[in-house]
Amino acid sequence: MSENNSNEVFRMKVGYMRVSSESERQTTDLQKDALIQIGVDPRNIFEDRASGAKDNRLGLEKALAFLQPGDCLIVWKLDRLGRSISHLLSIVNDLNKQGIAFRSLTEHIDTTTANGELLFNIFASLAQYERALIKERVIAGLAAAKKRGRKGGRPRLIDQEKMDIILESLKAGTSKASICRTFSIKRSTLYDALNKHVISAQDIS
Repeated sequence: MSENNSNEVFRMKVGYMRVSSESERQTTDLQKDALIQIGVDPRNIFEDRASGAKDNRLGLEKALAFLQPGDCLIVWKLDRLGRSISHLLSIVNDLNKQGIAFRSLTEHIDTTTANGELLFNIFASLAQYERALIKERVIAGLAAAKKRGRKGGRPRLIDQEKMDIILESLKAGTSKASICRTFSIKRSTLYDALNKHVISAQDIS
């Protein structure tokens, strides 16, 4: 079924696509064809070749800067845009505040329709649920560590058990600032611990 809607009126359709690897085995051809098919000018398509967990995506930054009120940002699939549900919602909410629409072709989501608004309300609830689960795991992990004689506070180093919980939270989209507040650790301590675990602090947010 065609994704075109004869009643839609956008100043400009802007596409964004992403593959998670620089490898030539992963191409954006499928995404690009789908975007062009629903009327996106190839000159208005931005792309990245990077993991969705990374926040330094130049193509996405350019796309968001290029968009103007009345435009519509279109992606082939939701996971091409956000690194987590909360990150996705943050982007789309910012677009809505600027008067910019959003569409995801695979999930048939269009924020200009009632159904699209309903779906994003559901996603917002799921994001809240996700944050609650992360908080619950963090509290449980701290309690388990305390029973083993380990305490919170401001340690110079982070033990493996606590580090596992922190990494899980970071990958789920929790910010470094939030992690530092939750575990009562300094930002420098977190960066040192991430470096010792052979994980670049710039690649996780």
